[in-house]
Amino acid sequence: MSLFDSIRPYNDEEVPEALENSVKHPMIKALLKFAFPKLTLDEVIDKAKQCKSIHDFQTRIIYHAIQELRVRSIDEITTSGFEKLNKKEGYLYISNHRDIVLDTSLLNCILIEKEMTTTTSAIGDNLVKKPFLMSLSRLNRSFLVKRSASPRQMLLDSKIMSQFIGTALKKRRSVWIAQREGRTKDGNDKTQQGVLKMLAMGKERNEELLEYLYKLKIVPVSISYEFDPTDLLKMPELLAKAQEEEYIKTPNEDFNTILYGIRGNKGRVHITAGDVLEYGKEPSLLEKSVNEQLEIVAKQIDTSIYSTFKLWPSNYIAYDLVFNTDKYSSKYNDKQKRQFKRRIKRRVEKNNAIALENFLLMYANPVLNKERI
Repeated sequence: MSLFDSIRPYNDEEVPEALENSVKHPMIKALLKFAFPKLTLDEVIDKAKQCKSIHDFQTRIIYHAIQELRVRSIDEITTSGFEKLNKKEGYLYISNHRDIVLDTSLLNCILIEKEMTTTTSAIGDNLVKKPFLMSLSRLNRSFLVKRSASPRQMLLDSKIMSQFIGTALKKRRSVWIAQREGRTKDGNDKTQQGVLKMLAMGKERNEELLEYLYKLKIVPVSISYEFDPTDLLKMPELLAKAQEEEYIKTPNEDFNTILYGIRGNKGRVHITAGDVLEYGKEPSLLEKSVNEQLEIVAKQIDTSIYSTFKLWPSNYIAYDLVFNTDKYSSKYNDKQKRQFKRRIKRRVEKNNAIALENFLLMYANPVLNKERI
């Protein structure tokens, strides 16, 4: 076994056999039919079996599935910042995380359209417990982030993952990871230092931490959905947190969230690639503690994401409602406000002030974050 066998995606030579087995599963058949609604199931299965590499599968199958999804549940997708990047380079894309599947899928579609290197993308092993999901994720060039283990094993797993990421980038293969473990539930996107600490485990013993992190060519990415299709599903966890109660996921909750995220209306979507993080090499930075150095990089990522995050009328309306002001009334019209209020009414229990505040903050926090910078 190689060092990365427990977490890596399929190698290209493994793709034909993996597809031969995967296309027998009803859910994979449903995905294929969704991607090509005008073809018969047999025709689509034949098309899938013709894929001989992950690149084939991503460009010939997954790309078309996402395009079909865009037609059905996204009004418009716009992008910015990608023109500044070198098409031949591999980058470490670190983004805010709102949707389990779409964040990385939409990013990869954009990279395909711009003829750039697609990513190998992190996915929690808790999300691919079903065998068909595990196979699909490996076919789509995902690598596993192991969530449940002893502290010692988690340390070893983090070391392996950091080395996998470093190896991929050396081969000019782009990598995508979220800025935090799990999705942002409250809209307050903030980079966890633990993510950066994991990345730093890949450095050589005599290498400076900051020099290594900047060598990874980190590109902060902001992904902004006009409407969160899973906002209703996030409410129980937000309420539990507000009431200082332990939140326990229901069976199949992650899988249901994936389906809601795929099918639910997202309105407009904007994705921005920020500037590659740069290291000024100020000697004083190296004198700071490890945590202070990690905080410097985390703050750079956050500042980039907050400043490039596309704010929609829904964000401004939520801000004005939660703070009882008309500060941003010029950013939306009466019709948009009525529509957003109807969304609240469908998702928030009447007279539940805590639920209402948490729902509004889910949309208002990006405005607050942009104000802070």
